[in-house]
Amino acid sequence: MEILKLKIRADGEGKVVLQVPQNLANQELEIAIIYQATCPPPVTQRPEELGWPPGFFEQTAGCLADEPLVRYDQGKYEVREVFD
Repeated sequence: MEILKLKIRADGEGKVVLQVPQNLANQELEIAIIYQATCPPPVTQRPEELGWPPGFFEQTAGCLADEPLVRYDQGKYEVREVFD
């Protein structure tokens, strides 16, 4: 018995295409699959479920397109006393 470890990704339909090394071609193989997710699936929530008002992003997206943002002078950096 030989252990061959491969990392593969399932497609959107849950299908996986398994390719084995050429030296295993034309042989009868017994394959065991051990499922180990590498990362948890993303949890998606609607903005309303996260506390945003309904339609907030649709109403505000691009609202500053005609008004360029300006960053004004921040003044001088405060020099603080050094501790020993």
